[in-house]
Amino acid sequence: MILLLLALQAEIDLFPDKDLKGWQRVPIKPLADKKVFSLSEDGKTLVVDGVGATEMLLHERAFGDGTLRVEWRWRRHVDPRGAYNGGVYVRTTDAKSWVQAQVARQEKPPVVGDLMGLLPGSDQRQDHFQKGPSPEKPLGEWNVYEIACDGPKISLVVNGTPTAVWENCPLLQGRVGLQAEFAVYEVRSLRFAPR
Repeated sequence: MILLLLALQAEIDLFPDKDLKGWQRVPIKPLADKKVFSLSEDGKTLVVDGVGATEMLLHERAFGDGTLRVEWRWRRHVDPRGAYNGGVYVRTTDAKSWVQAQVARQEKPPVVGDLMGLLPGSDQRQDHFQKGPSPEKPLGEWNVYEIACDGPKISLVVNGTPTAVWENCPLLQGRVGLQAEFAVYEVRSLRFAPR
């Protein structure tokens, strides 16, 4: 019981306030000319409106080893292709060097449960796709990502199911964050447990 309490106390709540204090919008393309990241009226969910936007929201603090736990769900919207997209970042510095747990619903990878990244000085994306079907929940239901960073190893668990592993990621620390890209999703929990 004491160990459990200590573990819970060590977890850092990164959920932003209404002013997004401690967070920075980072352009992948030019920053959108609209509010992309905002809190719901009740302050309980962060709305990521990526329709017409491609950008990051990165926490000001860099982290190394630990586990990022994110609870998110799709907000229904009309997309003629039926595609949804976004992402959760760990060990990210900027739009040119990042590690992402993909948040995407489309016909082919990357989809919910895949890992990918872009390393410094490279323009070739590194893909680490899951071998089985995505454990994504139906539209409107909450998904839970647990992204464990342990030295060069990054592991993703989605809704309790291990999905993808990057064994030799050279990025050993960086910021956590979210990606907005042509879809709307909500986040209700964003916590990091350092090791």
